[in-house]
Amino acid sequence: MPGEPWLILPTYNEAANIEAIIGAAGAVLAKAAPEGFRVLVVDDGSPDGTGEKADRLAGEHSWLGVLHRSEKTGIGPAYVAGFRHALEHGAGLLMEMDSDFSHEPADLARLLAAVREGADLALGSRYVPGGGVSDWGVLRRVISAGGSMYARVVLGLRVRDLTGGFKCFRREVLEAIDLDRVRSQGYAFQVELTYRAVQGGFRVVEVPIIFRDRQHGDSKMSWRIAAEAMWLVPAMRLR
Repeated sequence: MPGEPWLILPTYNEAANIEAIIGAAGAVLAKAAPEGFRVLVVDDGSPDGTGEKADRLAGEHSWLGVLHRSEKTGIGPAYVAGFRHALEHGAGLLMEMDSDFSHEPADLARLLAAVREGADLALGSRYVPGGGVSDWGVLRRVISAGGSMYARVVLGLRVRDLTGGFKCFRREVLEAIDLDRVRSQGYAFQVELTYRAVQGGFRVVEVPIIFRDRQHGDSKMSWRIAAEAMWLVPAMRLR
């Protein structure tokens, strides 16, 4: 398969997690992708020094790079910037993962394996047999599962976990999606990418994962992000 796998890690105020998540991801990818891999931190001007820590680590690891953005404009634009950089530098596979250990780095190997076995997009799914969440209260579980169900019904998709951000794409998928047309900035971004992949005829496979609540730092979820998703999801069908 041409091109190395790249892992994109968007960060904002993740100084408490950044060193550990980079180390854990690098250890997993060194075994899962012995042909070579890259990790790209996309930092949105974190005032807590996340970007500076990432720069120091990049000086220690040849496979690590850092892309600095001047302001926080949402997870969607951060990922798009990272995807563009990776595609321009020859990435064959492009992966998304949260930087706060909500996603288990060991599962990167399973996502890579699913794509190597024929999927065009492998996504870590909380809502298929074997998947789930831990450390969440009832309200958050209802909101998360309800959000995925809402998007699934509105968009007419069979994918069960549409709001998750743990994914592995073949480069051809992102090239076909046309990143210039992606408009979502918050977590609706995850719905939009999967929807566009399905609309493009690509094969999507859900890999069961357990999603865990972060142990350090603050969640970036807000009511504004949830509201954006509510109105953007039906708008996707009109584009």
